[in-house]
Amino acid sequence: MKRIGLTGGIASGKSWVASLLRELDFRLLDADLLGHQLIELGQTAHEDVVREFGRGILRADGSVDRKKLGAIVFADSAKLAKLNSILHPRIEEAMNAQFAKWQNEGVRDAVFIEAALLVEAGMHKRLDGLVVVWCRPEDQITRLRARGLSEEEALRRISLQLPAQEKLQYATYTIDTSGTMQYTQEQVAALAEKLRTAPA
Repeated sequence: MKRIGLTGGIASGKSWVASLLRELDFRLLDADLLGHQLIELGQTAHEDVVREFGRGILRADGSVDRKKLGAIVFADSAKLAKLNSILHPRIEEAMNAQFAKWQNEGVRDAVFIEAALLVEAGMHKRLDGLVVVWCRPEDQITRLRARGLSEEEALRRISLQLPAQEKLQYATYTIDTSGTMQYTQEQVAALAEKLRTAPA
């Protein structure tokens, strides 16, 4: 069972590629979703995050308001790094537990961990391969503006992540989403074929 990372910059099409792989019956773990779960009330990272960022990020019921937390960390790269230092070790622990579970269940095909910051966190070094999803920077900006961000906000979000060209240096496989949807689907199908027929 190969453990493969799936990453890409914001608005690169990573989540869509992940959904295509799910449709092809591959198992995927969403690290960003894991991170959200870890800061929920009663979960392991909740207290550390509140201690670090203050009670101003909480809703009336004591749960973390992710919008308020996001506004803080996306405006300050040092604060984002602090949040990541709280979450990444816990995410990796949960990821390894899930991989072990799939292994015990006899899964033979490749399994994926989907995360925006796999390379930044250094997690890719402990996996068996890395898929980098990328597109032209102007496509990222267009997609983020379609989500309601201003051009300035879009550029700031993009600047908080490693440039695609740097991520591509670590890639075992690449998926280019700059073209048509069909072109992306063809690349994912070819990748699936490779990973299914790869010798154990």
